[in-house]
Amino acid sequence: MATIQLHDKKFVPYISEKEIDEAIASIAERINRDFEGKKPVFMGVLNGSFMFVSDLMKKITIDCELSFVKLASYHGTESTGMVNALIGLNDELTDRHVVILEDIVDTGKTLEYLLEILKTHDTASLSVVTLLLKPDVFKKKYPLQYVGKNIPNKFVVGYGLDYNELGRNLREIYQLADE
Repeated sequence: MATIQLHDKKFVPYISEKEIDEAIASIAERINRDFEGKKPVFMGVLNGSFMFVSDLMKKITIDCELSFVKLASYHGTESTGMVNALIGLNDELTDRHVVILEDIVDTGKTLEYLLEILKTHDTASLSVVTLLLKPDVFKKKYPLQYVGKNIPNKFVVGYGLDYNELGRNLREIYQLADE
């Protein structure tokens, strides 16, 4: 993994493909155990989670369904502080075990917005899975049941995460280089 440039920013290697796969395998093992016999609905949050969702689903061995929602709160390297719902929910979720799949949780605003919507659907349970968590900036009260890896509050790209739409296709995760 070498340093890369996306638009006007340089990024340095941070999390290898192997480390990502190990974190996902650990999450999948717990989910398979915790949801055995429950047939959950997995809900991927687009765009960033697409690689994570794909790799996680390959390791899920229980019966399940998969859906996606699209929410946005970032512009460039900063959260806008506002969430824009871009694609809504179409599935019947009453009495279903819903498992939200996020690529990264930092402030938690996007996730809070989605959880508030899902709470109106009378689900049997709501669980949150995130590959990456920035605990230094996450100050919300709701629990995150499955966390792949805690990271510092640095901007990251790759493995679905982008900087102004570039970098999603990278197999590893890079962090913004100190400037």
